[in-house]
Amino acid sequence: MRLLIVEDEKRLALSLARGLTAEGYAVDVVHDGREGLHQASEGTYDLVILDIMLPGLNGYRVCAALRAAGHDVPILMLTAKDGEYDEAEGLDTGADDYLTKPFSYVVLVARVKALLRRRGQGAGASPVHVHGELKVDTAARRVFLGEDEIALTAKEFSVLEHLVLRAGEVVSKSEILEHVWDFAYDGDPNIVEVYVSTLRRKLRAGLIRTVRGAGYRLETSP
Repeated sequence: MRLLIVEDEKRLALSLARGLTAEGYAVDVVHDGREGLHQASEGTYDLVILDIMLPGLNGYRVCAALRAAGHDVPILMLTAKDGEYDEAEGLDTGADDYLTKPFSYVVLVARVKALLRRRGQGAGASPVHVHGELKVDTAARRVFLGEDEIALTAKEFSVLEHLVLRAGEVVSKSEILEHVWDFAYDGDPNIVEVYVSTLRRKLRAGLIRTVRGAGYRLETSP
C-alpha cells in the first residue's frame, strides 16, 4: 500500500512517515499543497494524509480539486483547528475522515487501516499489472515472467513495483530512493543501480531501460 503525506510541519511529517513505514506501508512526503495535488493526481496512492493549513494550496482546495478531477483515493484530513464548521467543510470537499491535532499516533494508524479496509472492500480484483510477459500482482506481491514465478526480495519487489506503476515513464534514481528507501535515506544513491541490475538478471535484460542522465523506464511493449 502506498501512502502520500502532505504536511508542512516537517518534524511531524518525518515522524509519521517513519511510523507508517514501520507498519509496512510505502510512504511519500511533500510539504506544499500544490506539490501534494500534483503527486496525488498521478493516481498511484492508496491513501492521502492531507493537512489543511498548507502553503501553496490549502488542504480544502487540494481535496476539492482531486474530487473534481475524478480521483477517489481515500483522504484523511489533519488540522490544528477544532470545531464543527471546519469538520463540515473538510467532509464537504470530499474528505473521507478527519483528525484534529494533537492526535494519538495509534488513532491515526487505526483510521488509516479502516479507510484502506473500506477501499479494499469496494475494490474489484487484485491489482495485477501485465506488460508483455511480465505480470506483477501488487496485492499478493508475486511476479511472473511468462509461466515462471520470479522470486524477489522485498526491496527488489518494491523497486519493480514503483517502475511498474509508472510503466512507460522515466523514473529518476532519486524518486526510487525516496519511494523505496525512505525520503530521509542518506546512504549511497548507487544502491538503486545495484537493485536495477539484479532485477535485469532475474527478469529480462531489456525490460528496464536506462535513460542516460534521467533515470529508468519499464518498457511496456511485449
